[in-house]
Amino acid sequence: MPFSVFLALKYLRPRRSLASVITFVSVLGVQLGVAIVIIVRAVMTGFGDKWQEMILEFKPHVTVSPRAGTPLVRNEAPLVAEIEKIEGVKSVAPVIAARVLLERRVSGGSSLVDAPVLLGIDGDRVRSAFFPSAAGGAAQSSVRIDGTCDLEGETLVLGSGLAKKLGVRTPLNGGSPYFGLPLGHATVYSPKTLVNRDEIYLPLKYRVEGVFNLGHGDYDGEYALTSLANMRELLGIDDGVMSVNVKTTPAVAMDPARFGRIVEEIRKVAGRRGLEVRTWQELDRQLFNALAVEKNMMALLLMFITVVAVFCVMNTLLVLTVQKAPEIGLLKALGFPARKITGAFVVHGLVQCAAGTVLGLLSAWAVLANLQSMVSFLSGAGVEVFPAEIYKLSEIPWRLVPSDVAWVVCCVFGCGVLASLVPATAAARKNPVEALRS
Repeated sequence: MPFSVFLALKYLRPRRSLASVITFVSVLGVQLGVAIVIIVRAVMTGFGDKWQEMILEFKPHVTVSPRAGTPLVRNEAPLVAEIEKIEGVKSVAPVIAARVLLERRVSGGSSLVDAPVLLGIDGDRVRSAFFPSAAGGAAQSSVRIDGTCDLEGETLVLGSGLAKKLGVRTPLNGGSPYFGLPLGHATVYSPKTLVNRDEIYLPLKYRVEGVFNLGHGDYDGEYALTSLANMRELLGIDDGVMSVNVKTTPAVAMDPARFGRIVEEIRKVAGRRGLEVRTWQELDRQLFNALAVEKNMMALLLMFITVVAVFCVMNTLLVLTVQKAPEIGLLKALGFPARKITGAFVVHGLVQCAAGTVLGLLSAWAVLANLQSMVSFLSGAGVEVFPAEIYKLSEIPWRLVPSDVAWVVCCVFGCGVLASLVPATAAARKNPVEALRS
């Protein structure tokens, strides 16, 4: 065994002294710092995964749309048929989207008004385009639907948040059960009324036949669905669509190689018609950039907790150099080189960091594995840690990424080496005579 390691382990033996107490506190500090950083990064990663899952569930993975200056994609049927032949494509849906004014009269003669984005789509494509995971049945999907999404005739399907704002009550927002009857009526005002002052677009009255819930407040509260025919009538369009939405599976959409190949095939098809292609990463770049910055900034700020804990390791070694000054002086008088004494204190600090890191990793895993139980216990005690009505999630999502763990471990050991070098260098530079006198 190297002398530096032997001396470090000798000093690490528990003794009834101040140094032993400080060593225990230092290891505990490193443990808490590591555990907190890993737990926070795992939860932030889980939230990012959840937002991404929701985006991939509802929004298109690839959007084919006209270039600037061209309002519509004309003669979309051949384009849809050609894209559907591409391997890996699961659904293709021509869509018309516009922000409209929705009004619903309630009891007492008053009206509730909102301005959602109304999406027009063929009824036989709506489930594969917007609710692909619900295609196999509600029991297999996190998407919940009250009523129908068939879009037959003059019908609307509302997001649960929008339905609540308009007074449409279903089990999804705390209302009565759905019995197969229309959930009410809503009047839709065309945005063309504000654009063309010389023309009047009369409002249309539609039946509310369904309510969907994705668990994402932005989508549930901002979107409504109707048929392509209804949207064309509402906007005064004879034919054509505003975009063609393409979906793969979520696994393919998150695989750069496979998804990139599909996008290139779609670009070739769209390029021959002078259309542009945008992917879901491009359309939601700002959201994912914001989530990444928030995750990194949170981890960086919490990393200061670990840095403070590493300073405790340095304080332990400083106390140890004072207590062991006579021994250090004797070792130097016997001819032991300074590098071996320096190595002993660096090893001493690294052992503390290693012990704290291992305990921190075990603590983080234990907390994450029992996170929902802890939240439920705190909720039962009256401490609302994770309000479901705010986050629209049934439980706290989390995912532990090996690279995050490696990053935390490297930071702890890097700071541990730097913190250990200060007292180690001070011990190695002690004058033997002065050290023996002390």
